[in-house]
Amino acid sequence: MRFSTGVVLMEDELIPAIEVDPNSVTPGVLGFVVTFAVMIAVVLLVLDMVRRVRRVRYRSEIAEKLDGANPPAEG
Repeated sequence: MRFSTGVVLMEDELIPAIEVDPNSVTPGVLGFVVTFAVMIAVVLLVLDMVRRVRRVRYRSEIAEKLDGANPPAEG
């Protein structure tokens, strides 16, 4: 048990405590702008994906209706 306590004390001595003002360690305006831009890009990509999936689904429904309306001629 003494060995593990010694290891913890050695680690504490190697890494000094950093005292930083929490108000000066914010991402600031640049961080907000980048996060907002990423959010807008994700929303636009999701909307585009929904539109494309809807288009594919409608095309497959129409293809099924057309195939069902004209049964193939047996020869």
